[in-house]
Amino acid sequence: MDPSVLIQQLLHLWYLIPLVLLLAILRSPWFKGHLGEFVVNTFARLFLDKNHYHLIKNVTLPTEDGTTQIDHIIVSPYGVFVVETKNMKGWIFGSAKQSQWTKKIFKHSQKFQNPLHQNYKHVKALQSLLGLGDEQVHSLVVFVGDSTFKTPMPENVTSGGGYIRFIKAQKAKRLSDVEVQTVIETIESGRLAATFGNHRRHVAHVKEILAKKESEPRCPKCKGAMVMRTVKSGQDAGREFWGCKMFPRCRGSIIRRYCNNGQPLILQFRMLLGL
Repeated sequence: MDPSVLIQQLLHLWYLIPLVLLLAILRSPWFKGHLGEFVVNTFARLFLDKNHYHLIKNVTLPTEDGTTQIDHIIVSPYGVFVVETKNMKGWIFGSAKQSQWTKKIFKHSQKFQNPLHQNYKHVKALQSLLGLGDEQVHSLVVFVGDSTFKTPMPENVTSGGGYIRFIKAQKAKRLSDVEVQTVIETIESGRLAATFGNHRRHVAHVKEILAKKESEPRCPKCKGAMVMRTVKSGQDAGREFWGCKMFPRCRGSIIRRYCNNGQPLILQFRMLLGL
């Protein structure tokens, strides 16, 4: 085929290029994340009284091991609400204690971190900054998008505008008007500046954490998180092994043995020993 003819045909289809780029952007995790945050922001501005509820967005705080980024903080006399947003599609399965939740679309299933566990670090970082107790800070997870809960969820895990109902249901006064203002000022002064450099460092920190998690073994039975333990009886007594964090409900384990050169040899098995 004459190359000039092919080029002419492509030129006639030039208008498809921006369309393809737009579709790629709309399907990107970056856009979905920002869309979810926009939905939460909009509900907060429309349905929460600005005289009592103060919205602070995209707060990056320094931590001992790097940084943590909070999607939304809502400060009120009824406590400080730390909001984690998830824009997902499909059926959602999970419980408060599970380390991994499941997203299912038709026959395809995908594991993701329990957002309550993810938000726990946000809550603790904020409590450290503000000096507030557990009863004064509320962890709240909001799912937006075309997702449906298929298992019972804790009351602080909501979908769409349900998080507004959760916030308004908190009637006990946790902070005085002076304390509310102090909290707002402390967050604004304690947060990192919204600069490209700080954002890049935070992204690098998140990637480092994910890489570390990926390098750690997963339970051979339930695919959940594992912790280092020591065998207490039998021929392997005294040896360290990776045991499922959900023990005794799950007994999946990975034990270390060593080659002649001293290098670790990893063997998988299900522990039947009494631990």
